[in-house]
Amino acid sequence: MMRNRFVKIKKRILPLWMGTCIISSFLGGCAVMGREESSSVNIQEADSVETLLSIDDPEEKAAVETAKAKVAAMGEEPRIIATSPATADICDRLDLDLVGVCSSTISTLPERYEDLTQVGTAMSPDMEIISSLDPDWVLSPVTLQSDLQPKYEAIDTDWAFLNLRSVPGMYRSIQELGEIFGREEEAQVLVDEFTEFYNGYKDQNAEKEAPKVLILMGLPGSYIIATENSYVGSLVELAGGENVYAGTDQEFLTVNTEDMKTKEPDVILRAAHALPDQVVEMFKEDFETNDIWQHFQAVEEGRVYDLTYEYFGMSANFNYPQALEELQPMLYPESQEDETKAQENSEKAQSAAEESDASEKTDEETLRESGQ
Repeated sequence: MMRNRFVKIKKRILPLWMGTCIISSFLGGCAVMGREESSSVNIQEADSVETLLSIDDPEEKAAVETAKAKVAAMGEEPRIIATSPATADICDRLDLDLVGVCSSTISTLPERYEDLTQVGTAMSPDMEIISSLDPDWVLSPVTLQSDLQPKYEAIDTDWAFLNLRSVPGMYRSIQELGEIFGREEEAQVLVDEFTEFYNGYKDQNAEKEAPKVLILMGLPGSYIIATENSYVGSLVELAGGENVYAGTDQEFLTVNTEDMKTKEPDVILRAAHALPDQVVEMFKEDFETNDIWQHFQAVEEGRVYDLTYEYFGMSANFNYPQALEELQPMLYPESQEDETKAQENSEKAQSAAEESDASEKTDEETLRESGQ
């Protein structure tokens, strides 16, 4: 399957797989929204927002139209569940009512959904609770599709997997959700906000030398490499950075430190997949005790930075302007003030992670899952 550029839809119709978009509709199923970037348009090569967000595949359009018609034929507002904080935030901004929402120990859910039935964590929603709410649609991130799709099919509900691997993917998903659920105006407002931001940002680093960046995504007890296909990787790409593990179709890679050393990155960024309090301590200990890190140029030059969990998670969210602002002095220090700012940003990220008390707020089952 190619990297996602929008959303995936499935329901009780015929399967539609559109190469770059992966939107599907079947008997008993769903849709994938938010086409895959690398399959057609590179963020750095796109000459306009219209190019980045264009939805021009005829099969993709047909799938969206089919889903839209099914929702319209209901004659009432669909019963929707959002299973992750990012999807709940999108629903809030599209003014969609929900009947159920995920639980979260770290992310803040929209106030309008605070009294709703909680269906469990994004990685492990409680299917008994979801089924009891009799949903018409369940919305989840596409990164969890392989785990969740069989579960949704088992309860005979429609579902849509949103491509939240990048900011453009998120906005393509928003456009499609807006059309399906009759929220075109709300979706356009959001797209216009991104258009204004992107037009002001896209040339900010165009004439600067691209730094070589290694992104480590921390898990409790281990870490993996984040490529340009992950959300954090897409932010680095949007900022003009060069991912030292670019060129794969995977989001994450397992690589030993010896191989990382051969890439000789200019900058090392450290993010957390979950439990940021544990991950920050893990990274600190590993970089202090594993001698090979001391031979990295980035370590010698003090260009190793922790990233704010709220901005650099697994899914695209509306904090991307703050994320890019945080990255700027880390990737492009042009003065001593920039270098100081980069270190301050990293220290603030560490403090926020330590103060999150995420591990204390998370049950044992979720702790085990977060390490997988």
